[in-house]
Amino acid sequence: MSKTMNRHLPIFLSALLATLGLVLSVGAHAQTPNYPTKPIKLIAPVAAGGGLDNIARAVAEKLSRSIGQPVIVENMGGGGGAIASQATAKAAPDGYTLMIAYVGTHGTNPAVRRLPYDAIKDFTPVGMIGATPNVLIINPDLPIKNFKEFVDYAKKNPAKLSYGSAGPGTLTHLGMEQLKLAAGIFMVHVPYRGVGPAYTDLLAGQTQAMFPTLFAALPYISTNRVRGLAVTGSKRSAAAPNIPTFKELGFNGFDGQQWYGVVGPANLPPAIVSKLNTELNKVLASHDFSEKMTSEAMTLMPMTPPQFANYIKEDIARWAKVAKDRNIEIE
Repeated sequence: MSKTMNRHLPIFLSALLATLGLVLSVGAHAQTPNYPTKPIKLIAPVAAGGGLDNIARAVAEKLSRSIGQPVIVENMGGGGGAIASQATAKAAPDGYTLMIAYVGTHGTNPAVRRLPYDAIKDFTPVGMIGATPNVLIINPDLPIKNFKEFVDYAKKNPAKLSYGSAGPGTLTHLGMEQLKLAAGIFMVHVPYRGVGPAYTDLLAGQTQAMFPTLFAALPYISTNRVRGLAVTGSKRSAAAPNIPTFKELGFNGFDGQQWYGVVGPANLPPAIVSKLNTELNKVLASHDFSEKMTSEAMTLMPMTPPQFANYIKEDIARWAKVAKDRNIEIE
């Protein structure tokens, strides 16, 4: 190689790298030009009304303002969230179809059922919204004032206690099975088609205990129609500060909660994921949104996409272990 070529080689390489960088930059912008440029669909995997739907609409309202495009909630109930999850997984990975994932679609159901979607591979985690703890509640006619008395009573009267759930494989079912195993107690499981009928029979004394979300239980706890004994999570809930955590009572591992987050189809472009995560975390940081969620007994939990992905994996593993330990398998 001549001296002239050697002298000009660094200049040539610099120019080549600059050109390559420009091409890559233009290509990236071509994939996500000024996203978003049209309305975004946010699928709520439930029928209209209820806690999850309210959360979806609150998030959509705030995101619409900050992101500069309408975020439209589409309710898609059925199959315990499977129909909505399938629709989301099959959507184009362009950032215009998102879904509110929750413990049912990306926690308990994947742990106990064969689903028409893969909760890990078929989705791109965008960010966590928050979670409300579950609470052990009992019919107040039982001669029980606290958690220790509950465990003692259950051990002495194994044939007298039954508990209701919102259905096999739900958090209200698996959470109580986890407790039965940890405390060494026996209770008969009475599954219902939803949490409403389960409450009806608990209040009437047909069943004696339940493990619902704290948010759903608060109206009954505050009017003394049920008694709250313990909550999941790492610390007491501000919505019910007098109810201790399982951890305080010597039972570790009771971290399962009714959580909610935002996901999209697999292979969402990183630039879109980053933008959505930033905007979602802005929503969580806003004072009015925080107040609204706190009033619903929810703790906001902003996360990066990798943190949220890891949370989902750990939650599925948690409930898969409970299902295996209790021989629970639902077709």
